[in-house]
Amino acid sequence: MATSRTDPLTLEVIELIGSVVARYYEEYEQAAAAHSLTGAQARVLGLLSVEPLPMRRIAQKLKCEPSNVTGIVDRLEARGLVERRPDPADRRVKLAAPTERGAATAAQLRDALDFAREPLAGLSAADRTVLRDLLRRMLGSA
Repeated sequence: MATSRTDPLTLEVIELIGSVVARYYEEYEQAAAAHSLTGAQARVLGLLSVEPLPMRRIAQKLKCEPSNVTGIVDRLEARGLVERRPDPADRRVKLAAPTERGAATAAQLRDALDFAREPLAGLSAADRTVLRDLLRRMLGSA
């Protein structure tokens, strides 16, 4: 039987997801502000700390326009947190990559995000795996 979009359980789950997202963004903004960064700048720095990326990929991951990403990267570059370098696979493409200071700042930002880490630590590895798999299914990336 199909689940109605307005059944009480679905509505509660939607409300809970909204609360989690709101708390995550609130904490992320506070952590970013402690480093005089905007939330968007902190998110870009966090992405780049995983791997250097071209502007187009950053925009896809953040679901925004590449021109917005260019401005964010420009400001991070001016602060010495990010640098542009040629892509070794295609020298016509520029990658944004964190500087040593940028990588350290990204690590400090990650360490400051207790909201998600603390409740998740209370779940067993099996529960965290189920949660991850359900979220992936919801996002269509299972």
